[in-house]
Amino acid sequence: MKCTYCRILVFVIFVKTQHKITDRSLHINKLRDTFTNKSKITIQDLIDFYKQFEEETKRSTIDWRIYKLTQRGVLQRISRGNYSLSKSKVKTFVPEIDKSLKHLFNTVNKQFPYIKASLWTTKWINEFMLHQPGKFHTLLEVDREVMESVFYDLKDKRKNVFLDPSKEIIDKYVTNIKDPIIIVPLITEAPTQRVNEVHTITIEKMLVDIFCDPDLFAAYQGTEMIRIYETALEKYHINEPKMLRYANRRSKKPEIQKIISKAKNNI
Repeated sequence: MKCTYCRILVFVIFVKTQHKITDRSLHINKLRDTFTNKSKITIQDLIDFYKQFEEETKRSTIDWRIYKLTQRGVLQRISRGNYSLSKSKVKTFVPEIDKSLKHLFNTVNKQFPYIKASLWTTKWINEFMLHQPGKFHTLLEVDREVMESVFYDLKDKRKNVFLDPSKEIIDKYVTNIKDPIIIVPLITEAPTQRVNEVHTITIEKMLVDIFCDPDLFAAYQGTEMIRIYETALEKYHINEPKMLRYANRRSKKPEIQKIISKAKNNI
């Protein structure tokens, strides 16, 4: 009993003092591929799995990784020392529509009831990032032929509205304004969804857009982009065929395929 208590105490101390393990060290995609047809995964199975990447992996490190995997819903405990892959390994991305977004969407919808419109905020990208920006902007996507009409209508009501701004305008004005609204064209056949009566983006569209518009999404480029893709692929269900069809609409399919492949290799 005392020995068991000591092991628990040591593990608790380790959990509290251990630095956050990177997503890469968990090897989640490879773990799923390895154990996808196995109904029971033992601790020894997991030790052997991780030792193929790091031969000198400590038992305390394995225990911490098991803890992280169960916390994230990748593994589920079925009995003492035995685990299985969670049947619901990932979630569907359903963004939170706050009051301001809903009010803006209803304002546009009331004035222009017959147009197609999609609304989202870059705040939603934060959960995928390591270095989180302090400023965000709202993207209002509408049919190209009505962009100016929507812009002038909103401009009468709000000061922080921009119509498909250039890089120069973004750098000089947009980045210095709190919560600007940016009106951009809605790409035909873009993957969207309806949440809380608001027409908005899917995760597939968000991932493609931040890659295709580096001026508009400057805070999410470089290594941060890879981090965003890695976290999204781990945490949510990504419909890759849908994502690649949209990437093709934006003439970026090969580039998006490469970044998906790179992100998967890092997980």
